[in-house]
Order: sequence, then C-alpha cells, then structure tokens
Amino acid sequence: MTGTLELLSTQACHGGMQNFYQHASREIGLPMKFSVYLPPQAPAQAGDKIPALLYLAGLTCNEETFMIKAGAQRLAAEMGMALIAPDTSPRGPAVQSIDGASASWDFGIGAGFYLDATQAPWRPHWRMESYLIRELLPLVTQHLPIDAQRLGIFGHSMGGHGALTLALRHPGLFKTVSAFAPICAPSQCPWGEKAFTGYLGADRTAWGEYDATVLMQNQPMAPYPDGILIDQGLADQFLAQQLHPHLFEEACAHIGQPLTLRRHAGYDHGYYFIQTFMEDHLAHHARMVRGAALTQS
Repeated sequence: MTGTLELLSTQACHGGMQNFYQHASREIGLPMKFSVYLPPQAPAQAGDKIPALLYLAGLTCNEETFMIKAGAQRLAAEMGMALIAPDTSPRGPAVQSIDGASASWDFGIGAGFYLDATQAPWRPHWRMESYLIRELLPLVTQHLPIDAQRLGIFGHSMGGHGALTLALRHPGLFKTVSAFAPICAPSQCPWGEKAFTGYLGADRTAWGEYDATVLMQNQPMAPYPDGILIDQGLADQFLAQQLHPHLFEEACAHIGQPLTLRRHAGYDHGYYFIQTFMEDHLAHHARMVRGAALTQS
C-alpha cells in the first residue's frame, strides 16, 4: 500500500538522521525509493513539524546523489530544515522492458523529467508529477515530522526544470523555489524536444505546460514576489545548447517576477558547483519558509 514506508537504512549525520526509504507507489505502479534528512531539531513527539525542502536531481541521478554529493546536511542541521530527495524516474524490470529505456537514460527518454506522460509506452509508469505532488509529499508529511505548510522546492538541471515547473503549476504548495543550472526552456533544447516528443507527443502546444519559460510568460502576476534564485556556471558544457536561462530571465522581467540569476565564471554543471553555492540556496529557502511559519503562528 502507498501508506506503508519501508526504512532501508538510517545513518547519523550532523546530529540528525539520514534515512533511505522504499514504498509501493500507486501513481507509478512500481516500487519507488527516496531519501530524507531529518535535522537534530526534528521533534520526537507527535504533532510537531519542521520545514522541509524537496530537491529534484538531474539526468542519470537517483535518490542518493544529492545526499552524498551536495554537502547539504550540515547546513540543513544548522537551519533546522528537513531535506527530501526522490528518485528521478521509475525503475525496475517493467521499465527496462519498455522500448530499450534502460539503454537510453542519458539525455532524454528514460529520465523522468518530472511530468506525467500521455503517450504509449510511457504513460503507465512515467507519472512523476502526480507521484511527487499527490503521493510522495502527502506520504512524508503524514509519516514524518514535516510541515506541509512550510515546503520549498529546488533542483539541478532536469531537476531544476522540475522545480521551476512544479512551483509554477501548483501555486501555493511551495513557499520558495530555486535552481542550479536548470533546463529553463525545454521546448527549445534537444533534451527537452526528445523527452517531450516521447512523453507528450508531437503536438508542441502541449509542451508549454511543462516549460518553465512558457509558464512564467503566462502568469497573470509575479507568483513568487519574494524572488527566485538561480545559479548558473559559465563553464557549463550544456549552457549554450540545453539550458537557456536568459529566456527564463526575459519571461520573469516581462511579468515583473523578481529573479536573482547569478552567472559564475569557471563553474561547470557538476556537484562541485552545487556544493559551492548550496549554503546560499538553503539560506534563500530558510528565510522565507521561516517567515511563513511566523505568519501562520
């Protein structure tokens, strides 16, 4: 059942606990794994809750990548925030049998792209948006001391695309949003064109529903008046052809959405870049998530 969590492993980390879980997913139709870091401030008694950040990883990653490579737990422990990192995509024998999906994880079909596929053969299992919004977040807020009213979202690359699009598609669910080197206009880059054609079909009008730049252009007003933070390395090998942050920047300017887009000379697309600016991102979320808590109290 969806409501049952299997704790796969737990390790002490910076005074808190790093946990890895598995559960049978209703939305995906397969077992799914995810990880949660609970800081030392996580309450033992029922009823008390702490804020949390949902992190969405990029192509070729899984539920372990962020927790191992990003260096975020020490900072989350200092700020009193939980960290949630799902797997990026469905996995298992049922997935590997679909049209060679296991052989094409890199840069397109096979990676989840944090959307709900509408096309065969992907439609039954590739339901990452519904999985995250309708299943995983309710699951962790039910079973763990995580406050559903104090959630932020961030991600990297494909996960940066996911963070931006889910924040815009589900207004009010996330109090804050940020991204590292996100795919900002997937309708206009090879990765996105390949994934969207496979998952959503050849009709490009449907693609805008999962394109952060298009979604921002269509907002009636600034959805995050306190600001969105994006960091981008200028030595990123994917910047010119795949990421297009300037298009998202233009869309934000068009509707008056405050955006801090920082461009960093010498930094590439990897986790050394992410580690370098992780503290700024957690501080960005902590300021506003704590403000939401004060407003509610």
